[in-house]
Amino acid sequence: MSNDLNIQFEHYDKSTWDVEHIRKNILYCMVHLVGKDPELAWENDWYKALVLFLKGILAERRVEFERKIRAGEVKRVYYLSLEYLIGRNLHRTLADLNMTEAARQALAACGKSLEEILDCEAEAGLGNGGLGRLAACIVDSMATQGYPGIGYGIRYQFGMFKQSIENGLQVERPESWLRFGSPWELERRSLVYEIKFKGRIFHYRDKDGRNRCQWVETEDCEAQAFDVLLSGYRTQSLSYLRLWNSRASREFDLHNFNAGNYIDAVKSKIHSENLSKVLYPDDSTSMGQELRLMQEYFFVSASLQDIFAQHVTCPADLQKLPDNVAIHLNDTHPATAIPEMMRLLLDEHGLEYDNAWDITRRVFSYTNHTLLPEALETWPLDVFGKILPRHLDILYLINHHHMNDVKYKLPGDTSILGRMSLFDDNSRRVRMANLSIVGSHTVNGVAELHSQLMQKGMFADFVRLSPGKLTNVTNGITPIRWLVLSNPGLANLINETIGEDWVHDLTKLKRLEERADDHGFQDRFMAVKKANKVRLAQFMTERHNIHLNVDFMFDVQVKRMHEYKRQLLNLLHVLTRYIWIRDGIKPDLLPRTVLFGGKAAPAYHQAKLIIRLINDVADMVRNDPVVASKLQLAFIPNYNVSAAEIIMPACELSEQISTAGLEASGTGNMKFALNGALTIGTMDGANIEIRKEVGPDNIFIFGLESNRTDELWKHGYNPHEAIEKNSDLKRILGMIRDGYFCPEEPKRYQPIYDALTMGDHYLLTADYADYIACQERVDQLYRDQRAWTRKSIINVANMGFFSIDRTVQTYAERVWKIKPVK
Repeated sequence: MSNDLNIQFEHYDKSTWDVEHIRKNILYCMVHLVGKDPELAWENDWYKALVLFLKGILAERRVEFERKIRAGEVKRVYYLSLEYLIGRNLHRTLADLNMTEAARQALAACGKSLEEILDCEAEAGLGNGGLGRLAACIVDSMATQGYPGIGYGIRYQFGMFKQSIENGLQVERPESWLRFGSPWELERRSLVYEIKFKGRIFHYRDKDGRNRCQWVETEDCEAQAFDVLLSGYRTQSLSYLRLWNSRASREFDLHNFNAGNYIDAVKSKIHSENLSKVLYPDDSTSMGQELRLMQEYFFVSASLQDIFAQHVTCPADLQKLPDNVAIHLNDTHPATAIPEMMRLLLDEHGLEYDNAWDITRRVFSYTNHTLLPEALETWPLDVFGKILPRHLDILYLINHHHMNDVKYKLPGDTSILGRMSLFDDNSRRVRMANLSIVGSHTVNGVAELHSQLMQKGMFADFVRLSPGKLTNVTNGITPIRWLVLSNPGLANLINETIGEDWVHDLTKLKRLEERADDHGFQDRFMAVKKANKVRLAQFMTERHNIHLNVDFMFDVQVKRMHEYKRQLLNLLHVLTRYIWIRDGIKPDLLPRTVLFGGKAAPAYHQAKLIIRLINDVADMVRNDPVVASKLQLAFIPNYNVSAAEIIMPACELSEQISTAGLEASGTGNMKFALNGALTIGTMDGANIEIRKEVGPDNIFIFGLESNRTDELWKHGYNPHEAIEKNSDLKRILGMIRDGYFCPEEPKRYQPIYDALTMGDHYLLTADYADYIACQERVDQLYRDQRAWTRKSIINVANMGFFSIDRTVQTYAERVWKIKPVK
């Protein structure tokens, strides 16, 4: 290998990959960029060298792609999201470049294993749940389809948190994913913008006698850009994330230091850098609220300044912004972008209100992600005014014009004014969802039911005001990560059966239906599933010392922990099986392994208590030989994208059991079905569209529908009737109440018992009996493995509609009005 130290840099990007070319370039990167002797390098050094080689390829492609964009003067989309759950990037990039096998051979020639190198990558701590995973899928699809787009976000130092389970309890620890830096990043030292907070507003008249404002005496910090290039699948196009890192405008106050005030000398630096420390700082205190609002505005202000820097070189360019720029708000977290755009146009560029508002509304679009009233973001007026005083003034101005518009278009209904205002006068809060709707040209939900409920329910007034503004764009998933990479056994089986073109057009999976009754194909399909179950069992043993029986059905619910997602209902079913086994009621009960996974927000005590109950029950099940012969229960700590890539291919039954009318869409349901799991779920979110695509006979549906849940919420629901009618349910609740699973602390789960018996807002007791009956139908079908496998194949075959490429095409054509760059 010593002779290779004299190698010269070679042009990175090739039409075909030569193993020797890859080997030499990895060695070049090792010596010249990592700065290590290949003979002394650790696996992590080889990981960095390989990534730097790939980043060089992507950098060259980026230059070419950007040149095409500039030459074509095409419109670009800028996607603003507080989360991007991108997972590990190395495996995906190698697959995109069609380089996996060549890279494996090149590393083997250096005495290294690709699998060991892949395992060195830390998962980027840039997101938490479905919101971030959707954002990641969207920027991936932009790259693959050639749409000119950039994803803006925050470069979190610690991300959400790393979850561990200790004595059954969730314990949060910092997720130090940047401890050794990230070789994927391109640090943009010259891309730095000043971000302002607090201060006061100075009113004056300009030389033409017009009233103007200046935001003065502010507290400032700086936002520095870090880019992460994202490859397209087997294309020359790409997209990228531009992530903002916060830093102090002044690193060090020499005057304070010399005066002996050592803490004050660096206080500004510490305070400023907090803005990009963690995802979703706890906002249960006023200081936490201020930090979170500052964090949201920080990334919005930097992003808009960057967009203006790219597109505005003269006053005439301002009027062209809607023709050249589309800005998409992924939920309400970036909603301060609307008043920030107005501030830039009014204060920095001197436009009049009507002109500035016309430009703003034609630029922005907004995706709503929740039907939970408590999850619709609002800010106390005093906090908003303290942190962003100029923006509060602008919101009052926007609201004044908005209210006049409502009075003109919807006369005679004074009650509507309070509902549609940007301000809740009773609670004295700013409504960010209302702001996002008023300031956008298009607003979409993320599943058919979600969009219908949005239009008929909480935002019905806005539909009357602006017919056609609210629409639907059903979420999707990327088959590259969620089938090609995570389930190579199934992907290869599909390739051998129908060819490889389905990767670029997922609707072509439909051809698999012809093989649904083919016993030979079924056998191979079942063998793939069994191999994936074995892989998951090995993962659980090696990572968590939990042993799974691969002959049991794998029943999985992995998602963010929240009461409306009803992990507790799933646990009630587990407890039902527990008492059936203990009492010998159903001696031929089908053996099951039930797996949970997901993080609870640090301040969400009820969700954390449910995690603890799951773990207490799991301990009791594991230590009871009679029960353990028919039932396994485990909670998978620190659920993330990398874990999902192992869990989802092994799953046989996918639990999608949220209270009907509360889940906007969900994408986990799509990923599980694409990997051949059957779904048990309510008529909620994208479950409805999955049922439509796969057929009602190939999904297990139970429970109340959204119109019925609405009735119960309006008229009040008394859970005691359902409890008294069902002896199993009554007994289980008594066990929870009396400390059966925690005799050392009998009242530990009293809050869970109280929530279920004193209102049961999420209607677990109302759906319990139907859920249990549906689970018995699951057992019955699973006993006939041919029939089960047939339905699994039909599920895979009908997932074409749920491709993220279809989602992005819909956004591009109907919302952003952009075209791919060829």
